[in-house]
Amino acid sequence: MINKRLLIKNLLAHHDESSFYDKKRQLNLHTREGKAKFLKHICALSNSNPSNNSYIVVGVEDHDNEIVGDDFFDDSRIQNLVNAYLENPPKIQYENVPFPNLPKDKVIGLVTIKPKKRTSFFKKGIHTIPINSIYIRRGSNTIPIEGEVEKNYQNSETVHGIENNSRNSIEYTLDGVIAFMNLSHKDISPKYKVFKELFVICWAGNYKKVGDNIFLSRVDIALINEQIKLFYSAQDVVTISYDDTTFTITEYVPLGLNDTTSYYPLEKQTLHFFDNGYYKIEREMLFEPPEFDKKTLFHVYNSNLSLLKKLESNIKLTANEFKDLENLPSIFMICYLNGFEEAKQKLIDARLLLKPFSAIYLSFKESLRILRKMKYDVQ
Repeated sequence: MINKRLLIKNLLAHHDESSFYDKKRQLNLHTREGKAKFLKHICALSNSNPSNNSYIVVGVEDHDNEIVGDDFFDDSRIQNLVNAYLENPPKIQYENVPFPNLPKDKVIGLVTIKPKKRTSFFKKGIHTIPINSIYIRRGSNTIPIEGEVEKNYQNSETVHGIENNSRNSIEYTLDGVIAFMNLSHKDISPKYKVFKELFVICWAGNYKKVGDNIFLSRVDIALINEQIKLFYSAQDVVTISYDDTTFTITEYVPLGLNDTTSYYPLEKQTLHFFDNGYYKIEREMLFEPPEFDKKTLFHVYNSNLSLLKKLESNIKLTANEFKDLENLPSIFMICYLNGFEEAKQKLIDARLLLKPFSAIYLSFKESLRILRKMKYDVQ
């Protein structure tokens, strides 16, 4: 079992960017340009590593390898984006890896691209990348080529060596449990559970009762063996259940108008643990968008558009307007889910206007996270 934090350290220490490894300050999958860049690197790394894993590390400064972190990114459907644009798409996995020096809401992202013999190429164009484009890695550069890819197997020994040096140990596991329970989460009721005498999950959060239900808010859940953060949200709530072989996280999203909020089930994530030292994660989307009165939505939507225009014009908001601004990300998300197709793009476009307001910007990121979970806009 690989300790992903140790793997990232070994990748950063062992090599600069290479034909099996790339690093990014952050990913931007909200725009076609950002998606195109990401897909280009996935295509190139896959084609250049037919017999070993390749990796992208997210949240690292390019010039000096400083670990600065990025937002928690839980889009299990990132594979759908790859499948939509690449022929012979590789299997990829995105994991969130906490580091001790980072704030609680920041992680290092680790994209693992599984080996695959067949050549990946673009089956449809995106941004400036035309259909049928093929990319490979040559050193630290991603370059287009024409014709068949010459398979290169020289990375296998190096990559396998790095992975073997990143294997987990009892010491790493115990250190991780102690740090989670006694240091980073001692004030919010941390708990742990051991599965199959091997896997350790730790979780912590604030318990809150809503009606007959007990939810956890400000939740942090980690698979300690691999140093993976399974869930983190500063706003949404979850319920947790488990037995001897499974651990289930059900996420709920708060939505409402006029100070009336209800919790709607969003996604269920179940980890299954096996005797042979493996586990798998199953995800089930549960969300059914609530329907609101269209006339009311039209009114609040236009009111929020007016707030954005005032921000653009540097007009100071009144106290009541600022309170309305706090709900803007949620309102735009509700409007989008109720047929206001332009509301999602309006929310994305408001990013820089909302960024100076830390709490509102947090709501902005949470709203986009939820929308991203539902479906990628790959058109």
